[in-house]
Amino acid sequence: MTVPVLAIVGFSNSGKTTLMEKLIVELASRGLRVASIKHSHHQPEMDTPGKDSWRHKQAGAQASMLVGPEKMLMVVDIDSQPTPRQLADCYFSDYDLVLVEGYASMACRKVEVVRGGHSTDLRCDEQDLLAVVTDMEELSIAVPKLKLNDVISVADFIVNWAQGEREHG
Repeated sequence: MTVPVLAIVGFSNSGKTTLMEKLIVELASRGLRVASIKHSHHQPEMDTPGKDSWRHKQAGAQASMLVGPEKMLMVVDIDSQPTPRQLADCYFSDYDLVLVEGYASMACRKVEVVRGGHSTDLRCDEQDLLAVVTDMEELSIAVPKLKLNDVISVADFIVNWAQGEREHG
């Protein structure tokens, strides 16, 4: 059984991060184990210069892991950008759901955030789109339209979708 992967997409400043935060709180309160992946177009620096794990990477290690009593961090060189599905299968297979912020152009199931004050257009095509979360009543789309400020309904929609993915995916 594979873990369901759902991308939260939208234009910059549409509210993706805020929705992700609220969804994670709501889904975790329901007892779900949620993992998140944040896509960035910039090269991330996740290690502290001068620290031992940073020095290991600088010395030529292709991967370095820093493990503490409650958290671990891993920095790995990659030849090509992995898909959300590849990341979920590799690192999060025992979770109930993986929420991804970004990856608008990659093939994966998506919920798009559209805020009226920012854009009335969709960022992704409707092929992979499950629903749109919006504050706009007049938005005409072929997929379900969910209210931006109703995180419980959005979470219900995602839980129902994820259940179907686990049963049939």
